[in-house]
Amino acid sequence: MNKIYYLASCDTCRKIIKNLPENDLVFQDIRQNPITEAELEEMYKLSGSYEALFSKKAQLYKSMDLKNKSLTEADFKKYILEHYTFLSRPVFIIEDKIYIGNSQQNILQVTKALQK
Repeated sequence: MNKIYYLASCDTCRKIIKNLPENDLVFQDIRQNPITEAELEEMYKLSGSYEALFSKKAQLYKSMDLKNKSLTEADFKKYILEHYTFLSRPVFIIEDKIYIGNSQQNILQVTKALQK
């Protein structure tokens, strides 16, 4: 199952989704339908790290002063499960491959993967 985890209220996510080629993605708005521990485990298996899935751009990251704390993989997992804003988004899972974030390079790879 090909899937995208995104935030419907995020302008960047909306722009990316609008420009995707026709696809069979299952869409999951992480605010309306928070990710489960099982879903996060699947992402972890594909990415190899909770830190790779963690957004250091999140407002909460700054307001909680997490950048001055020494966070472990367990901490990254805990924060992602506690609040959707900590997931770096969008996250695509396409043909058992994971694409994390909104970098131009990443979105190009997603577009290519969806065109196969």
